[in-house]
Amino acid sequence: MADRPLGPEEVEVLEANAVARGMTIDHLMDNAGHVVAEEAKLHLPPPPSPVGILCGLGNNGGDGLAAASVLAAEGYQPRVWLLGEPSKIRTAAARRRWDLVAGLRYVRQGVPSVSDLKGLPVVVDAMLGSGGKGEPREPYKSAVEALAASGTKVLSVDLPTGLGSPLSVRAVWTVALEVRKQGMDNSACGEVTVRSIGMPPEAHRETGVGEFAFFPIPPPSVRKSDAGRVVVVGGGPYAGAPYLAGMGALRGGADMVFVVVPGGIQDTVQGYSPELIVRGVGRGRAFTSEDTAALQKLVESIRPTALLVGNGLGDAPETLTAVERLLGWALPSMRCAVDADGLRVLPRRAQRPFAAQSPDRLLLTPNRREFVHLSDVEGRAYEEPSEEDVRRNARRLEATLLVKGPTDLISDGESYKLNRTHHPAMVVGGAGDVLAGLSTSLLARGLSPYTAARLSSFWLGRASLEAFDRVSHALLPTDLLLSLGPALKRGLDELRRVTDPGRPARAAHE
Repeated sequence: MADRPLGPEEVEVLEANAVARGMTIDHLMDNAGHVVAEEAKLHLPPPPSPVGILCGLGNNGGDGLAAASVLAAEGYQPRVWLLGEPSKIRTAAARRRWDLVAGLRYVRQGVPSVSDLKGLPVVVDAMLGSGGKGEPREPYKSAVEALAASGTKVLSVDLPTGLGSPLSVRAVWTVALEVRKQGMDNSACGEVTVRSIGMPPEAHRETGVGEFAFFPIPPPSVRKSDAGRVVVVGGGPYAGAPYLAGMGALRGGADMVFVVVPGGIQDTVQGYSPELIVRGVGRGRAFTSEDTAALQKLVESIRPTALLVGNGLGDAPETLTAVERLLGWALPSMRCAVDADGLRVLPRRAQRPFAAQSPDRLLLTPNRREFVHLSDVEGRAYEEPSEEDVRRNARRLEATLLVKGPTDLISDGESYKLNRTHHPAMVVGGAGDVLAGLSTSLLARGLSPYTAARLSSFWLGRASLEAFDRVSHALLPTDLLLSLGPALKRGLDELRRVTDPGRPARAAHE
């Protein structure tokens, strides 16, 4: 089963992971130039045929400039329009491609006229590509209008400029670089061809430093509560698990984290940390079915943006009944993550465990043993789950799965990733609780369950490497908590290094 087409943010992640694995932006841009030139030649008369190329100021424009170099070397006559001043080209790689074509015979700055474009056999649209959003603004708006008025056939690079807006280039052909992009349809894109530009397979299949592009960096105007509010419902036989999950959520950047535990262990859990807000329900040391109404009322009063259920609950039937009812109430209205003992309630349900859920609302984080009990692979309990096992069960459960193990397996039923980044010492008990809290924090801050699972899995893996450097095999889950901050800083710094230094840093995540 093929993964879904990628949006602009996923394209950025893929590119960063390719560069982190040894590619360079220059190499990728040169490969793109050759691919675009090859596609253009399929629709051009033989040399010295002219060909129009409209280039923006980003990497899409750099791809067009690279194609112009290739076509010129093969005897064609590229007529290049750069839609802006060369000094405003946004990336170093694209600037280097401009330097290579600036001396060609027909290179202009600014918007072409209708008469400039009329009569050309093909015009290459390398204006905005997958980085464009919404209706094109000037000077791109005027260029799109001139292109439409000319009636010239268009080959778009990656995506037609303005795709999805009323002012969109109507391409006859589109060459999608490396992967198919979101929004591609024949009415605007024409005939779509997907061409590889040489990204390593691991960049497609595995998490990497690019996942840090998902991290929601707050804008300068951030206010309290903008970064989400998490409720962790857990505890009972195990008081440490909800504490670790709550601290993982705080380290993930949530503004406020409430840990809701049985009343009999409230003081114990609160004593672990002053940073958590701990609330007790009932008087016992485990939730009972009689606590259901109080649990719902308390969670509702907190108004969380994400709910985590399961850490340290135990397996008492009355506890599972209370949790089952809580999840049945919560899932239609909020994002939820279920971990550890909370996963025990899912097989008690029918094929669709909860109504009105979707992979965009529910994240399940089982280990290998829990996955076997949760899934339809019980006859193969000692085998490593296959990609199809994880995809199929994510669809069956209508959830995103993060299956923890020597390699983490992540799927929302449509797309699939592996995370191999971690130190073996991270298998220490409690690490899964930290991961569950971290991923729930990212849910609360606006990430989808699938992107939250990918980022949290890779981030915690990086934290385990940081922690191992400090404490070796004596690693504890609290060491992972202390290492999340340094791992984040190093990850964001590395992300900036592997992407083009001329590109502006991400200000915030929508």
